[in-house]
Amino acid sequence: MDNQAEVRDFLRTRRDRITPEQAGIVAGGRRRLPGLRREEVAMLAGMSIDYYAKMERGNLAGVSPEVLDALARALRLDEAETEHLHDLARAANPSRRQRRSRPAPATIRPSLQCFLDAITAAPAWIVDQRAEILATNPLARALLAPLLEDPDARSNSARFVFLSPAARTFYPQWEHAADASAANLRTAAGRNPRDKLLTDLIGELAARSDAFSSRWSAHDVRLHRTGTKHIHHPDVGDLEFVYEGVELPDHPGWMMYVYTSAAGSPTEERVKLLGSLAATAADKLAATAADKQAAAPALRPDDM
Repeated sequence: MDNQAEVRDFLRTRRDRITPEQAGIVAGGRRRLPGLRREEVAMLAGMSIDYYAKMERGNLAGVSPEVLDALARALRLDEAETEHLHDLARAANPSRRQRRSRPAPATIRPSLQCFLDAITAAPAWIVDQRAEILATNPLARALLAPLLEDPDARSNSARFVFLSPAARTFYPQWEHAADASAANLRTAAGRNPRDKLLTDLIGELAARSDAFSSRWSAHDVRLHRTGTKHIHHPDVGDLEFVYEGVELPDHPGWMMYVYTSAAGSPTEERVKLLGSLAATAADKLAATAADKQAAAPALRPDDM
């Protein structure tokens, strides 16, 4: 990814969305665009026009964290956007202390899977920065079955959202889900601009989905830590969850999500039904496997 282009487009889109009135500036004369002018951003951030112009051209080399924070305040960036700006600056300054990077493990360690499986009343799963679903508990496996079994998704929630027609039924608020998915990938790309698998995924989505491309060009970012999610499951119908996301410190970029519902709500009852259906299906599968094994002819000593 071109860091200078990322910086330029991010700052420009943030500047364009703020009106002079929102920034407390008396706008005199005719303005071609509703957003702030460069000199107005520079004034609000307490820097020279030339210095800000250099930054908006994509050059963050040598820019201090304090200046970035001043610019974030001037542009009214939220927490996710401020972190993203600092991530872009880190990528532009190789000498600046980088986030510690460790290779991702090939598999989920057994104790982490046991932890997920111990959560029995709510769907819980682990996802990485590329939106790959890495591990689930039984309830999450049943909840996410339309995604996990979708050939277009290949166990990736971003591919499911943008490439699978089934996503628009699974997510009744699809536009919101699409906005969040693209913003999550933009946040991850700012933190890990040299992640080839992430870059390849973004390129694939941009080439195959106009809906993704338009959202990607907006340069929106977000921290996906908590919120509400509406899902329409083919087996149990409409579900409304509150979710919490927890970062896993041992694995940078990994998040564990737990979806809960209000006590006594229709969603709580439908999640119990979903768990019961999943358990019944698992029992039938195990019984079928046992029957096949029992029906298999026993090997005689001279066959070995």
